[in-house]
Amino acid sequence: METIIDAHNISKIYNKESIPVYAINQVHLHIEKGEFTALVGPSGSGKTTLLNLIGGLDRADEGSISINGEEITQMSSGDLIDFRLKNIGFVFQSYNLIPVLTAKENVEFIMQLQGINEKDRIERVKLLFKQIGLEDKMDYRPSQLSGGQQQRVAVARALASRPQFVLADEPTANLDSASANNLLDIMWKLNQEEHITFIFSTHDQRVIDRAKRVITLVDGRIVSDTNQVPINH
Repeated sequence: METIIDAHNISKIYNKESIPVYAINQVHLHIEKGEFTALVGPSGSGKTTLLNLIGGLDRADEGSISINGEEITQMSSGDLIDFRLKNIGFVFQSYNLIPVLTAKENVEFIMQLQGINEKDRIERVKLLFKQIGLEDKMDYRPSQLSGGQQQRVAVARALASRPQFVLADEPTANLDSASANNLLDIMWKLNQEEHITFIFSTHDQRVIDRAKRVITLVDGRIVSDTNQVPINH
């Protein structure tokens, strides 16, 4: 197996000047290519913080994180922004689509930032919208789409840059059961057929049931790390 994420002894500490609070406390974590992993735990357990550290959205106070052998912990802010753009896809609970852009333009925007030429961008967008089943909604603005459709567009945007892996923070939290299962079907299929690595932060049992690996955090520490046979609907 190919290790793509190697987090060694990482901690995130708040209130360091008086009584320190460890949001993440000396965590070791290895993620292999093709994993479909759920980070779970009660509110305040540190799962979103861990996701943000892995994604370079926040910086660890202790330890190191390497992605495909590149150590991101000490990168400058500019280098880290560039690294995220080229290597990591993000799916957020709140969708984070740009409201003035169409669905197609939202997905294409990432590739424009990467400097990908128009012909290749158009081909990639068409393929992605076919994969998420929204070919007929490409020219709709986010306000014209349902929550489930917006989140599917967010998945397409996350995949547009051909990232090393996708980080999804509570991606089904705002969705009804049908929309959530549809979204999970799409991500599961992408994982199975294209070996795209997904890491979820979630409370949602529907996501947990689909995961191949479940990592449980309590008070910033990993208390269990288990492989399971996922329930595929």
